[in-house]
Amino acid sequence: MQPGANAGGCSPTTNHTLMPEALETWPVALVQHLLPRHFEIILHINHDLLEFAGRTAPGDLGLLNRVSIIDEAGERRVRMSHLCIAGSHRVNGVSRLHSDLMRQTIFADFARLFPDRFDNKTNGVTPRRWLAQANPALTRLLDESIGPAWRRDLDRLQGLQALSADAGFRDSFDRAKRQNKERLAAHLARSIGIMVDPSALFDVQVKRIHEYKRQLLNVLHLVTRYHAILAQPDREWVPRCAIFAGKAASAYHMAKLIVQLIHDVARTINEDKRVRGLLKVAFAPNYGVSAAELIMPAADLSEQISTAGTEASGTGNMKLALNGALTIGTEDGSARNRSTVAAMGSPVTAGCT
Repeated sequence: MQPGANAGGCSPTTNHTLMPEALETWPVALVQHLLPRHFEIILHINHDLLEFAGRTAPGDLGLLNRVSIIDEAGERRVRMSHLCIAGSHRVNGVSRLHSDLMRQTIFADFARLFPDRFDNKTNGVTPRRWLAQANPALTRLLDESIGPAWRRDLDRLQGLQALSADAGFRDSFDRAKRQNKERLAAHLARSIGIMVDPSALFDVQVKRIHEYKRQLLNVLHLVTRYHAILAQPDREWVPRCAIFAGKAASAYHMAKLIVQLIHDVARTINEDKRVRGLLKVAFAPNYGVSAAELIMPAADLSEQISTAGTEASGTGNMKLALNGALTIGTEDGSARNRSTVAAMGSPVTAGCT
């Protein structure tokens, strides 16, 4: 079967990040030893792929090396992303910007070979889970203000735009946010023994721990802020609680060092009485859906500071935006999708007035 032919079904593969380290490869010797028949099939697929590429671009040996499922440079390895693309009917990114970059950069050669195979499927989140279930206080306010139909038709949130200057609505929004912050503060006190003031600004960065997501940059900012508070104790500082959560891959040593650094910085800041509670740092443990349902509704500020262009779609930032957090972020796929949520008149609009 020719690469690109449809065998009667759709075998989708979704690329969630442009980072090269996320494109899995396996040593040929290992695959050949553990899965000898699978390896024979991989070689057959690769033979057909290279023959197709050779007919499409005669004489372009560089192209053959780049698209080959077997990486021949150094230790021979099986490129799993190449195998997926060769065997799939459709390949898509998870935001329009991400899909464009995918075609222009890491998979440019495959896009040249199979221009009709690449398309876009923008990621999303369900408001029924990440607003109606996770945030009962804000949900009641939305139901009272614009009716309950927004659960199945998110465009109904545009009705909030007319209420953004309404003092009564804004007061009710603030009360809902306060309830959520008190709920999260109680959780942090129980789980890690750190007492945080619900009236402080909750500055939230919750996501997988990774260098490109730049938790380290956030920590350095907190260190800078800590020293500024000590240097100018009489300045009118807005009390701030920086809340981190997320997990590091088991073999990702640098990510684990970043987690350790966050805890060390938190200990230094939280135990320094000179700070007078103007700055707190908390790392919420065991990040998952249950923890996210507590953190997202309580956030005042959503940190989306990944290196520009590297974030795919950012479903986490959509959840934070739906719950009324003001976003600080770089321009990437995450920002494009977040702007869609804001354009619908989500609570982020009311929260920013």
